[in-house]
Amino acid sequence: MTQQEDFSKRKLWGGRFTGETDPLMNRFNSSIRTWGKTMYAVDIQGSLAYCKALTKAGILTEKENEEMSKGLGQVKAEWETDQFVIKDDDEDIFTANERRLSEIIGKEIGGKLHTGRSRNDQTTTDCRLWLMNAVREIIDFLTSLVNVMTTRAEHEVDVLMPGYTHLQRAQPVRWSHWLLSHTHALLADLERIKQLLPRIAVLPLGSGALAGNPYGLDREFLRNELGFQSIGMNTMHSVYDRDYAMEFMQWAGLLTGHLSRLAEDLIIYSTAEFGFVQLSDAYSTGSSIMPQKKNPDSLELIRGKSGRVFGQMAGLMMTMKGIPTTYNKDMAEDKEPLFDCASTVKDVIRITEGVIATLVINPEKMLAALSADMLATDLADYLVKRGIPFRETHHISGQAVVMAEKLGCQISELSYEQLKGISDAFAPDVIKVFDFEVSVENRNVIGGPHRAGIREQVAYIREKVGRA
Repeated sequence: MTQQEDFSKRKLWGGRFTGETDPLMNRFNSSIRTWGKTMYAVDIQGSLAYCKALTKAGILTEKENEEMSKGLGQVKAEWETDQFVIKDDDEDIFTANERRLSEIIGKEIGGKLHTGRSRNDQTTTDCRLWLMNAVREIIDFLTSLVNVMTTRAEHEVDVLMPGYTHLQRAQPVRWSHWLLSHTHALLADLERIKQLLPRIAVLPLGSGALAGNPYGLDREFLRNELGFQSIGMNTMHSVYDRDYAMEFMQWAGLLTGHLSRLAEDLIIYSTAEFGFVQLSDAYSTGSSIMPQKKNPDSLELIRGKSGRVFGQMAGLMMTMKGIPTTYNKDMAEDKEPLFDCASTVKDVIRITEGVIATLVINPEKMLAALSADMLATDLADYLVKRGIPFRETHHISGQAVVMAEKLGCQISELSYEQLKGISDAFAPDVIKVFDFEVSVENRNVIGGPHRAGIREQVAYIREKVGRA
């Protein structure tokens, strides 16, 4: 066996051991086939920057740096073209990339890449780099969704619909107001993830296994080279900190919870019993046995994915809660749930945008669902404006509702004389109360459903989205 072949079979930690590892343990300990491919690009990005830092510190010559950079470029190209061959002894992406680099440029140079660097700081550096990229993409997707919802609300401001509490018809609102109620939740999510990015973009590289390294590596150079916003100021904390991953997953749980509620509303509104909206065929499926059915599978999957995301977050938090300082192998369980969580979030946001952009609303059905009893509070408000305390007007309006029920008619169908029999405070102009458009326009507080309120909300959201 040649020295080159011998080196290629070494594990990064193998010098301490004399016996062979159980093949089952090899598989149990390996991550290369589960999440390794996800990180190849950021691992090479980190290694290229580290080569420059080693050169700057005098560990590598300029020629060695050039050879190493060229070799890492070839490794990346092999991954990108599906030519990279994973070997049985490739424990993880870090081992695989370094092994292949040494095959390309020789162990004399390739073996210097790991100088002062541990997989402890390497793995979390790569993970943070990956998540920084994912978060920027998610910000773009979420911004697009918020813009689509805002534009739709602006254009469909004329449409009235019932607002609900306890899933019972409560008061008339605008369709735009309902849509913007969900948009505001997503706007807050957008602000939160932007605030999270600086806490992800903290450089661990240079921390070594836990105590730094003795080579005088310029961590500020590494921070700038890799696009991090700050440097981890305690090397022990840097190698075990996974708060950034858990915080992202907590954020993802909140976001998908909001999207799940939006999906649930639309599922209800799309039923034949409501008929307020109709989903595009692109986001629906049929039944295998009932030809007439059009199922809102896109919305049901959005609703279901929220449970998946929350479970991933809870699982990682349970893994991390009792681990002693600093790095422990338990922490290898951070990546699969994190990667899947980020991928799920991207898909859910994009599918939601597609659903919102293409669904058809039925204004006539929404209007038909409005009933005069929903104006009972407006009737009480009418009497308040005539100087009667609200607690009394609430009781009077309730009496009118009871009378209409007994007579089998709508409250709006009660005559002036009938209302006058309940309270002398009613005047002939009471008939003006029973107008849904007037009811909505009268609720003209900041953030209300009136037309000017919708315009103000649209402008507010656009201003917030336009900020960095």
